[in-house]
Amino acid sequence: MRFVVYGAGAIGGVLGGRLFEHGHDVVLIARGAHRDAMVERGLTLASPDREVTLRVPVAGGPGEVAFGEGDVVVLAMKSQHTADALDELARVAATSTPIVCAQNGVENERAALRRFQCVYGMCVMCPAAHLEPGRVEASSTPVTGLMDLGRWPAGRDDIAEEIAAALTASSFASVARDDISRWKWGKLLMNLGNAVEAVCGGDERAPGLAKTAKAEGIACLEAAGIAFVGEAEDATRRGGLLTPRPIGDRRRQGGSTWQSLTRRAGSVETDYLSGEIVLLGRLHGFSTPLNARLQTLANEMARAHEPPGSRTVGEVLSGVA
Repeated sequence: MRFVVYGAGAIGGVLGGRLFEHGHDVVLIARGAHRDAMVERGLTLASPDREVTLRVPVAGGPGEVAFGEGDVVVLAMKSQHTADALDELARVAATSTPIVCAQNGVENERAALRRFQCVYGMCVMCPAAHLEPGRVEASSTPVTGLMDLGRWPAGRDDIAEEIAAALTASSFASVARDDISRWKWGKLLMNLGNAVEAVCGGDERAPGLAKTAKAEGIACLEAAGIAFVGEAEDATRRGGLLTPRPIGDRRRQGGSTWQSLTRRAGSVETDYLSGEIVLLGRLHGFSTPLNARLQTLANEMARAHEPPGSRTVGEVLSGVA
């Protein structure tokens, strides 16, 4: 099995780097300065225990990869980039190529199923960062992250089991699940705090706001009749496996949306997190004013290249009807 990791940022870089470090066949797909840095110097993977530089094969796009039997594509780009990525991938990879969505949200799997036959959801619990070209950071040790997966929307097979075994042998905790959609909906509820962190700067500056956004999301999923993993079941799965520690003299500063604003990326994945709750609310006649407001502000900040934490709680609440 060869892993073609499409989108080698924080999660893709850590996942691909660890697999490569433990002897698996890996190709990373990246663009721009990040690709150039990895081609020139290798991928630097830093953790609390050590820092390694890995000479992982790197491609600038799917067209530079000769796809064949045994390849598995891991999508790890932000959800707003998935449609374009799938367009490029479909030009060069067979429709039978297994696709693993190691991404936040629940829309990526549906998009992939329009183009490919065999799609897997992956519930990613991995404190990671990518803030400079050629370098990614993994904050948890000795277990780098939890990477459970399964066929979308339900079921598991030999491919899922083989991927889980490879990840487990590469410092991750991973099991193949029959009900991965429940786990990804549960993760989406947790990710509703991403917009709060990005917009206001986190719980210290916006106490209770993330909890309120999540409560709104839970009520919306219940109204829509969607099953999701709750806090107790999630806590049992984690079981103390994730133990984030500082890397060097600094702690991990923020999650994926915070990092996108910090890098001035120009877009964020909030439409597929807070926006997913907003969409469900509109489909089922359920009001989601806080998530809608956070979605609007996060997108405004991304387009204006504003740094994370630029808005106050008052600015958020002033637009909540």
